[in-house]
Amino acid sequence: MLNRNVRNIVKDSQDLHSRWGWFVVLGLVLIVLGFFALSYVVLATLTSVIVIGILMLFGGLAQFIHAWTLRSLTGFLLWTVVGVLYIAAGVMAIQNPVVGAEILTLLLGASLIGVGVLRLGIWLMNRTQEGWVWLAFSGVVSLATGLFIALQWPGVGLFLLGLVLGVDLLFQGWSMLWLGLALKRLVKLT
Repeated sequence: MLNRNVRNIVKDSQDLHSRWGWFVVLGLVLIVLGFFALSYVVLATLTSVIVIGILMLFGGLAQFIHAWTLRSLTGFLLWTVVGVLYIAAGVMAIQNPVVGAEILTLLLGASLIGVGVLRLGIWLMNRTQEGWVWLAFSGVVSLATGLFIALQWPGVGLFLLGLVLGVDLLFQGWSMLWLGLALKRLVKLT
């Protein structure tokens, strides 16, 4: 069993080594997209909101169809309401992505505030244990970020989501690029 696992690891390493170039290409594409998103944060924000709106619209239609296939069950009305709400939110996001961006930004800020408060609460209950100070630090950062977003809202609504998207694409791109280069240097196992 152990020999088979070792052989699988060696084979996976060889496969990754032989495909290092795909990681580099993916990394470069993500880096370019990240720079594009950071250069046009408003466009990236609005595009993201429209994509989210389209997904919500299709999700709502699926929920609605699902509800009507179950109309003999007791949850029919609730399934229908959920579908209609998803459809309405999707249409609103598609028709007015600026308002959608502002709402999503406010939800992001509120979520960060909630997560920060929860992390600090968990830390307070466990603060005597070693290493839990990092949870407190994480809670403070989340809370401060959420409060910053809430205090700057709605002004940050048009660029924050695009900024977050751009930064995420850059980090993902650089990590894929460096991973690909590390895989290239990986000694081919026999």
